[in-house]
Amino acid sequence: MNRVPDSNASVPDRMSRIGLGAMGVALASTLLSACPTVDLGETPVSPGACRPDPAYFEEFIWPEFIATADEAKSCVAEGGCHQLENGRSAFRVSVNPPIDFTANYNVTTRFLNCGTPQASSLLTKPMSGVDSHGGGELFAPGSESELVFLDWFVTE
Repeated sequence: MNRVPDSNASVPDRMSRIGLGAMGVALASTLLSACPTVDLGETPVSPGACRPDPAYFEEFIWPEFIATADEAKSCVAEGGCHQLENGRSAFRVSVNPPIDFTANYNVTTRFLNCGTPQASSLLTKPMSGVDSHGGGELFAPGSESELVFLDWFVTE
């Protein structure tokens, strides 16, 4: 569509309108480009990226690594930080009967590194001397707990 210039408007008036229009576009683009983005933290691992044997998870990882009989070392005991209902971290699993092992497995796999299992935060957080862990150091490097965890990746 061709615009016919307003023949009644003076040249300075037309220039003023053009200037205001250009200034409006410039202001809008500046404001939009400065629009803050939401920081969602680290990008979570895709749930399909690392999926070691779910049966091993239920038979060994859950009872010997996450929900150990020793309540002082259990991630989900009464004082544990990782219960779904009242946990204090991103790693939260269900402990109410019947335990939903499929859902718990799906949550757990987000904290695994199949390429370098020793670098999995599910292992490094509770292991003494590796990563800081609000729940304290629960086992030492080379312990039975570490071996049970690393064997999970061998069974894939």
